[in-house]
Amino acid sequence: MFDIAPTELLLVAFVALVVIGPKDLPKAMRVVGYWVGRARGVARQFRSGFDTMVREAELEEMEKRWAAENERIMREHPAPTAEATDASHTRPPHDPITYGPEDTTQTAVMVERPHVDPAPPVEAAPAGTDIVGTDPVEPEPVGSVPAQGNAATPPLDRPGRTEGAAS
Repeated sequence: MFDIAPTELLLVAFVALVVIGPKDLPKAMRVVGYWVGRARGVARQFRSGFDTMVREAELEEMEKRWAAENERIMREHPAPTAEATDASHTRPPHDPITYGPEDTTQTAVMVERPHVDPAPPVEAAPAGTDIVGTDPVEPEPVGSVPAQGNAATPPLDRPGRTEGAAS
C-alpha cells in the first residue's frame, strides 16, 4: 500500500522524538495507534460491505440466467399432459416397454431379492476371564512389584532409585 523504507521510518521517529519530546512520546504513540486502528476498522467495514453488494449482484445475475435456462428447457421438453400420465398408470407391470425411436420392444426383467439370514448372537465373556474366555485373571494390586521382576527393578514408591543405592 504505502512504500515506506526503514530509513524514512527512522527519520520520522527521530523528528517525533525531537518535536514531541521523550516525556509525551508514549502518549502520542497510543493516540496515533488508536486512530490507525479506527481507520483500519472503517476500511474493513467498507470492504466487507462492498464485497457483500458484489456477491448479491452476482447471485441475482445467476438467478436470472438459471430462470432463462429453465424456461428454455421447459419449452424444449414440455410436461406430459394429464391423459398421458393416466395412461401410464393403467399399464400392467409386465407389458413390453418400447425404447427409443426404433420401436424395439423389451420385456422387463425381474430380479429376485436375496435372502440374508441374521448372524447368530454372540455371548459375552463372564467378568474376570481373559480374551479366550478360559482362565480367570487375577488383578495385581497397585504399587506391587511383578512376580517375574528381577532384583534390579526399582521400587515403585521412589522412582529412579534402586534398592541398593546409597542416599
